Amino acid sequence: MAGGITETGEPYSPFVGLVYMFNLIVGTGALTMPKAFAAAGWAVSLALISFLGFMSYMTTTFVIEAMAAANAQLRWKRREQEEVEDSDSSSDYSDDDPVGRSRSEPETKPILSVREYQRSGGHVDHFDIVERVEMGQMASMFFNKVGVNMFYICIIVYLYGDLAIYAAAVPISLMEVACGNHSCSAGSVKYNDTDPCWGPVTRKNAYRVFLSVFTLLLGPFTFFNAQKTKYLQILTSLMRWIAFTMMIILSLIRIGKGTGEGHPPAASLMGVPNLFGVCVYSFMCQHSLPSLVTPISNKKRVGGLVLADYVLILGFYVLLSLTAIFCFNSSLLHDMYTLNFTDNCDVLGVPVLRYFLGLFPVFTISTNFPIIAVTLRNNWKTLFHREGGTYPWVVDRVVFPLITLVPPIVVAFFTHNLESLVGITGAYAGTGIQYVVPAFLVFYARRHLEPVMGRDAVNKHRSPFRHAFWVWFVLLWATFCLMFVTANIILNDTKK
Repeated sequence: MAGGITETGEPYSPFVGLVYMFNLIVGTGALTMPKAFAAAGWAVSLALISFLGFMSYMTTTFVIEAMAAANAQLRWKRREQEEVEDSDSSSDYSDDDPVGRSRSEPETKPILSVREYQRSGGHVDHFDIVERVEMGQMASMFFNKVGVNMFYICIIVYLYGDLAIYAAAVPISLMEVACGNHSCSAGSVKYNDTDPCWGPVTRKNAYRVFLSVFTLLLGPFTFFNAQKTKYLQILTSLMRWIAFTMMIILSLIRIGKGTGEGHPPAASLMGVPNLFGVCVYSFMCQHSLPSLVTPISNKKRVGGLVLADYVLILGFYVLLSLTAIFCFNSSLLHDMYTLNFTDNCDVLGVPVLRYFLGLFPVFTISTNFPIIAVTLRNNWKTLFHREGGTYPWVVDRVVFPLITLVPPIVVAFFTHNLESLVGITGAYAGTGIQYVVPAFLVFYARRHLEPVMGRDAVNKHRSPFRHAFWVWFVLLWATFCLMFVTANIILNDTKK
């Protein structure tokens, strides 16, 4: 998911931060992972998801280090500005006044602003993460103009993919609940888009009807500002935990009874490219780290918390996917995993719970769609913004919302293959946001700060992967992945 987790200045404990990160990462991608696991084989999937989880953790530490470096640079610039203002306003401070020392002694003056330094009692570290510096702002601080534009293009493409996935996921869930045959034998049936739903109305047309309703209800939020409330966050998080726990327990019960239908292969290389995209998308959090990490009240152990979160999420993904592929026949797995429980009474015989799981993506995804749409709209505005310029009312209030809303709705209108949408979004834009941008951010952040802070300055939030080798390793891995996925797509199109 994109967008902020909490309002700036609303602190929470490290444990709450760990929970927020879990909720941020575990979303729609997790629901498409079981089918991708089944297509690639359980052994290959375990190896690939473990490695990609490690790579995502590494780049997460890169972003946190860059955030600390950005905070230090902002303090340094603020210090220089205060020195200029002080020298202009007065030149007769006493020698023993720590605030009014002359500019001939810059090394003795704290890098913090005067107010911040006095409030902290002189104990705030240069690299404390106290200001929320978004990735776009960090890109502006550390990249040149071309790099900044490339960043915004990458984040915009990713957000478009996000919106297309969400715009397809909600109508699919509604269609399956409304059109599915809810008899206890329905779990062994694979429906086609041309099958009837309501009399002459096919399932595909029903999907488009629900997509139209979804657009009419949530589309207008793109034209205004929308913010995620604390209570909405709590509600969606609670629903997510209940739904995922139910699916894992129900699958384990069926497997334990010996009635599981899944016999997945150990390895199938044809499914690897799509699994790669799904896994990258499912570990995505780098774009929202400033919103998530900055409000944490005590950041001394933030590195350990991030590591614990990734281990927990990896175990959760593996448990969810393995129970799914051994519980259900691989050919009957839905793109949206929750739908396997809505039409199979052998797994879940309580109608109310079947409807809850079927409609679970509708509630959670619908609350995120306006947030992502507004985030994408604002990124478009930032990309084309010129210093001192303003947009005409029509461009600001009509054109930007329309170019935000229309493309993902059109994509969702023509395809509702969630596995492919998640795979493509993760493989291309996701690779840029999760690998390329963090690697370049930490590389240039280190280069920018060394002349200012000196080589002896130690960033307490620096990544454990501090050697330059890891930065180049991430970039080489990202290049290889893009070439591999592109080549696979071309070869598949050639065979068709």
